[in-house]
Amino acid sequence: MDLQTMTYLVVGASFALYIGIAIWARAGSTSEFYAAGGSVHPITNGMATAADWMSAASFISMAGLIANMGYGGGLFLMGWTGGYVLLACLLAPYLRKFGKFTVPQFIGDRFYSQSASTIAVICLLVASITYIIGQMTGVGVAFSRFLGVSSEMGIYIGMGIVFAYAVFGGMKGITYTQVAQYIVLILAYTVPAVFISLQLTGNPLPQLGLGSNISGTDISLLQKLDQVVTDLGFSQYTTATAGSTLNMFVYTLSLMIGTAGLPHVIMRFFTVAKVSDARSSAGWALVFIALLYTTAPAVGAMAKLNLHATVNTAVGLETAADGSMKVNPEVVKAKADVYATEASLVYENRPDWMKRWEKTGLLKFEDKNGDGRIQYYNDKTKNDAAKAKAEAAGWKGNELTVNADIIVLANPEIALLPNWVIALVAAGGLAAALSTAAGLLMAISAAVSHDLVKGVFMPNISEKNELLAGKISMAVAIVIAGWLGLNPPGFAAGTVALAFGIAASSLFPAIMMGIFSKKMNKEGAIAGMLAGLFVTCFYVFAHKGIFFIKGTDFADAIGGPNSFFGITPEAFGAIGALVNFAVAFVVDKMTKEPPEHIQHMVENVRIPRGAKAVDGAH
Repeated sequence: MDLQTMTYLVVGASFALYIGIAIWARAGSTSEFYAAGGSVHPITNGMATAADWMSAASFISMAGLIANMGYGGGLFLMGWTGGYVLLACLLAPYLRKFGKFTVPQFIGDRFYSQSASTIAVICLLVASITYIIGQMTGVGVAFSRFLGVSSEMGIYIGMGIVFAYAVFGGMKGITYTQVAQYIVLILAYTVPAVFISLQLTGNPLPQLGLGSNISGTDISLLQKLDQVVTDLGFSQYTTATAGSTLNMFVYTLSLMIGTAGLPHVIMRFFTVAKVSDARSSAGWALVFIALLYTTAPAVGAMAKLNLHATVNTAVGLETAADGSMKVNPEVVKAKADVYATEASLVYENRPDWMKRWEKTGLLKFEDKNGDGRIQYYNDKTKNDAAKAKAEAAGWKGNELTVNADIIVLANPEIALLPNWVIALVAAGGLAAALSTAAGLLMAISAAVSHDLVKGVFMPNISEKNELLAGKISMAVAIVIAGWLGLNPPGFAAGTVALAFGIAASSLFPAIMMGIFSKKMNKEGAIAGMLAGLFVTCFYVFAHKGIFFIKGTDFADAIGGPNSFFGITPEAFGAIGALVNFAVAFVVDKMTKEPPEHIQHMVENVRIPRGAKAVDGAH
């Protein structure tokens, strides 16, 4: 069966499964719509949480980032998984015991202020909407490559699928759909990794294959990768870092507290029956997430090696028994065609996977020296020897641009794996994007219908009408998310960083102070959220563009790029959180302390016994 037909069958079957589950588990009350009735089993919730969290960024982009960054890419593994440790220990049990549907509702009640709740809604909406742009864009990329439709049509189809199971099923339908999506995405991620690990090292476990020797040689996979990338003028894969040590530390911290503060993840812990189940859910989520996250470094390294090896083989470069590269004279006639272990092949002879991915625009060739060949190397290298060889060969710059987002999706094609594996990867990429999109839409819907419509504008609204408002607000959110996916703002490349930055700098400190500081008052919480939100948005927008102006860079307004101790905008959420805490405590000391009943409520929430039912009335 050809690849296109196989992909249609696998992806179509997965979509039918999602919609079938949504029909079976459709919500009939506000409790089921917002919190799945508060009766989800911890293992089920852990699996759904893992699918909710492992977005298109985790499935599609993370291994590509690791492939490009090398050792420094490990900060994503530490930051994103570390956030769940914070959730399990510091947030989930107490929020579950508080018995609320949403984060803004907790903040509003804890800080006895409708204004605090409204500001939390704004923070939630900005974080969720910016995060969802990447999910819808990922859906468009996967559809355009594997189903032969335009990325725009792919986004429309994705909107329709999410509408079918999210609007009618609510949190109950989303929960069980996400369990199915987790199974699809984890198989799609690990099965190709097992195949490729066997191909390269003979070891079926990618986690162990990463440290194994290449089959038939005495050189390890990582040593070989270091050799290949340094010969092309790049830094050693196993020692490359993401900026300074300070930036790596702050970046990791920002990802951790951003994870712990993301509202669509926190909402999952309102769906279990009791406090102990909330802790257990977080533990199971870590187990399920670890299956993908421990595989990601191997996928990134093996994909990078395969990318180079595929190109090198095309020009007759072979791996000798000692692991070194040699030229096959039957393939390469002229010595000038290649040097050392560089990648350079005749464009017309490029592999089929390159031809297919060129159509998406995520892989591009620019013949800078007009020789009809692809030169792939680091043209900004500080390695004088590598630069001299490139210039001597008549090269005038790197001619191949490979978007990091295609690494996972293209990896099975590069490795020439069976069509059913490639189709499975397509279904997995779509499952990852759609599962997170549904969770984000649920958070948006609850914030609008429960925290704004019921909490502010229509407090006496009936349960039936509140449920209708929730479904309408989710439908509107889907339309907005789709539009943003079709027309991403000028800072689209930084939207995920902005989402984490907003969650880290505004919501996480407010939740932490709400649980662990009974003296924190509403004035301090509100001032802290506004201060953290402002400084983070200003720093990110200064680097990524202001007011959605494409191609703009206002970094000079803050003293130049990364002017704050070399910290990148993606890492600035942690600094915003520190500003939030500092401002909140200063304002708190200057204003009246919370009422006595609020302080007692905080103490009761922290006592580790009992749990309130999730009915939204407490």
